[in-house]
Amino acid sequence: MNGFFTALRKYARFRGRSTRREYWQFMLVYLLITMALAVADRVLGLMVSPGSKAGLLGWLFTLSMLLPSLAVSIRRLHDRDLSAWFMLLGLIPLLGSAILLVLAALPGTRGDNRHGPDPLAEPETQA
Repeated sequence: MNGFFTALRKYARFRGRSTRREYWQFMLVYLLITMALAVADRVLGLMVSPGSKAGLLGWLFTLSMLLPSLAVSIRRLHDRDLSAWFMLLGLIPLLGSAILLVLAALPGTRGDNRHGPDPLAEPETQA
């Protein structure tokens, strides 16, 4: 759950790198909250329209999390030393999302890359 709050602290920071742990913890908590809000929307009768699968609370949460989810995804790509433009792969039905899923699951590049220092590197101690 720490990864979720780390991603929220970096709300709209598109530079730098995110670890796999930060990314996946954010996505897991995001999914769980979305599911809980979907149930709450149904119970409270806050559906956007009759027969709709989208509720008011779910829409508000998704809208409020748009920037953090985009930012953590871009920083995850940066950890693989890839450009943010790779997010456009998500526009390709099914295949694009599968490619992004695989890229998010792969380990990041070791050491510094053009997007910043390795987030898993041990901080240097000064003597």
